[in-house]
Amino acid sequence: MITSTKNPRIVQARKLSQRKHRQQQNRFLVEGLQALSMAVEVMSTASPQQAKISPREVFYSEGLFTGETAPRLLTQLTAAGAEAVPVAPQIMDTLSERDTSQGLAVTFALHQLEWFLDELKPIISLSPNHHLQPTTNYHLRPITNLILILDKLQDPGNLGTLIRTADAVGVKAIVLLEPCVDPFDPKTVRSTMGSIFTVPLLRLKNPQDVLPYLLEMGYYLVGADARQGETTWHSDALVGSVALVLGNEARGLSSELHQYLADYVSLPIHGYAESLNVSIAGGVLMYEWLRINPKDRGS
Repeated sequence: MITSTKNPRIVQARKLSQRKHRQQQNRFLVEGLQALSMAVEVMSTASPQQAKISPREVFYSEGLFTGETAPRLLTQLTAAGAEAVPVAPQIMDTLSERDTSQGLAVTFALHQLEWFLDELKPIISLSPNHHLQPTTNYHLRPITNLILILDKLQDPGNLGTLIRTADAVGVKAIVLLEPCVDPFDPKTVRSTMGSIFTVPLLRLKNPQDVLPYLLEMGYYLVGADARQGETTWHSDALVGSVALVLGNEARGLSSELHQYLADYVSLPIHGYAESLNVSIAGGVLMYEWLRINPKDRGS
């Protein structure tokens, strides 16, 4: 059992709070039983995302376990190839950012969870009838996809909330246009509540590396812009397969994106607030897309 904070494994694990060390070590740290349960659940599926999840180490302190969830996760994660590393309760507290540690902190391979565009193509491909005109008859519509494109977001909480909401809505992929906050930042990971393991993430520096391809495939590129977008309730911009583009918290959409956008949407503001938080606005727009394009055709 590790009992010293100077143990090299603990020193290296604590450095994972910094982006440069996550990149150098090719791993990130996850705690919280809900997030870890999500990782284990995805690993048990036959989805493409399953192969992306690779647990490395499970730091655990049995003295902090309450209930049956933590011991079960420890068994499942070690069975998936993670090395079990027992630590004293006070050491677990140094690894945890929670007020009260739940006794588990797990490192996962980082780069494996990132996707390349070629890998994503089978996931984001559209049905042969994706060029059909919008119709209010849900049974006549082709299967639709939603992709979320985030332009240079800087707040880890906003990114984490958007990833979690995207998971709930069934977004096919999230494209992060750099420079963007790291999705593997501890605050981001915590905000996703485990959805960091469920939605494919693609990081790119140049919009032209992905936006023309989405247009060619048949996606309708829609930017969220309060200044020039029609209120979404009065617009059909979100009908069908859409790539929804959300801008930076302070500056909005970058100028180089406008040439690719076919339409804009906005949300009404009736009070004194000048704007909405990007994670709130993005969440409302994603659910409006889902309302218009229900996944369950019988709903």
